[in-house]
Amino acid sequence: MESSVFLPKSQILEIWGDFACFSRPELKVERFSYPVITPSAARGIFDAIYSKPHEFIWRITKIEVLSMPQYIALRRNEVKNKALVSEINSWIKGNSEPVPLLADATQDILSGVDTKGRTQRQTMALKDVHYRIHALIYPWPEFKSRIKGLEEQFRRRASKGKCFYQPYLGCREFPAYFELLEPKQPLAAPMNIDINIGWMLYDVFNLSSQGDAYSTPSVSIFNANVKNGVLLVPEYESKEVLKDA
Repeated sequence: MESSVFLPKSQILEIWGDFACFSRPELKVERFSYPVITPSAARGIFDAIYSKPHEFIWRITKIEVLSMPQYIALRRNEVKNKALVSEINSWIKGNSEPVPLLADATQDILSGVDTKGRTQRQTMALKDVHYRIHALIYPWPEFKSRIKGLEEQFRRRASKGKCFYQPYLGCREFPAYFELLEPKQPLAAPMNIDINIGWMLYDVFNLSSQGDAYSTPSVSIFNANVKNGVLLVPEYESKEVLKDA
């Protein structure tokens, strides 16, 4: 009976947005979205609302599709360069002056070099997406006794629409909107669709390790099948999830 006190309860969010792109890693140059949100992107939405990485991690258990997947072709400008962490640390310490990333500039600014910092990329995105996502708080061993408090803090924040940063649907320019659902609240049935997605990205971090900001990426994938509008996400430690060696 004592162990049941620490069992996490499912937290449910309804998520929607105008556009979304959950890029398939095998089609990275010209972005092509999975037809359904990935567990990794769904976890990121929960993280945006409430996150304490040193105390717990979110685990996605189920994704319900509430609108029929529809693709839309977009052409977007993407910045080609990114600032290095070492450079940013140098700016913070005052050892060097900040250098902006220029998306467009004249030859005068760029010392006679006609170089643009952006490139146009084709994107096959999704439009008018709508999901219901189920997730659990997985506390690290030393914080299991705090599971109830952690869940209550999440529910207070989510019920008031609070978030650390705007949740997004795969790309930061595609904002996600959310609503916390109560466990006994009547819910609409998911779309009556079946989709054999094939191998799908599960996450890019090791979800069984506490990690830190300097942890190396660890890619995992699983064979995703949507049945009657529901994608069941297997346990990260299960044999159904393939991970980096």
